[in-house]
Amino acid sequence: MLTRTKRVTLTFQHPFSLKGVDRRLAAGEYEVATDEELIEGLSFPVYRRVATMIFLPGDAHRSPSIEMVNVDPADLAAAQQQDQAA
Repeated sequence: MLTRTKRVTLTFQHPFSLKGVDRRLAAGEYEVATDEELIEGLSFPVYRRVATMIFLPGDAHRSPSIEMVNVDPADLAAAQQQDQAA
């Protein structure tokens, strides 16, 4: 099965929260990757989303690491809407 990954950078002006993340995230830029797979057998290319991940900075006091967390795209969109409304 053919897969592709789309990457975008989202900017949050205010601290925000996401389901599945046990801490409040600081305002700033976050990279989001979406994996999609090709649905075969159609006369034109169609992809379906199989995973959405956000890259989070690790705890700077422990080590300079990056954490990749699976997120629900709807939760991510809701966090963006709340950020824009604030």
